[in-house]
Amino acid sequence: MLCRNHSCLVSEIMKLNSQEIEARFRRHAVRVTRQRAAIYAALAETTSHPTAEDLYRTVKREHPMMSRNTVYYTLGVLRQAGLVQEVNVGHEVARFDGNVTVHHHLICLGCGQIVDVMDDGLNHLAIPSRQAGGFHVLGHRVEFHGYCADCQQAGLGAMERRG
Repeated sequence: MLCRNHSCLVSEIMKLNSQEIEARFRRHAVRVTRQRAAIYAALAETTSHPTAEDLYRTVKREHPMMSRNTVYYTLGVLRQAGLVQEVNVGHEVARFDGNVTVHHHLICLGCGQIVDVMDDGLNHLAIPSRQAGGFHVLGHRVEFHGYCADCQQAGLGAMERRG
């Protein structure tokens, strides 16, 4: 199932009031500050998998004293605590996801859009033991690469479809 808008998780997070954000931070042993709560809320309210720079620009609108360093540092703290996940797509700048449930991604090679894919079947993929080469696999992520509808409309990906 595509979770284009994280509707399953985002609707829950967007309803969080400041006390609920504080409780979530405390459960994950994250010190509560107004800046951290603002950054977390901004990430939770979007489904675009923003970069740290995108989040900085968003949060700065309502919190003009917010520094770029605070955003970058806070994202590291939240990632380490398991409250957000970092999404690395090739050699692009890291993007961030407020949806920390097990899920996978569709990635547009044209515009860089990332769409969440919620599919239990993908969560249970396994490497046949004869191919694991002694690895003890702890987890996996599935990324589907292609072109979104808008990029296809613009003619991107046409060569790949023919070949």
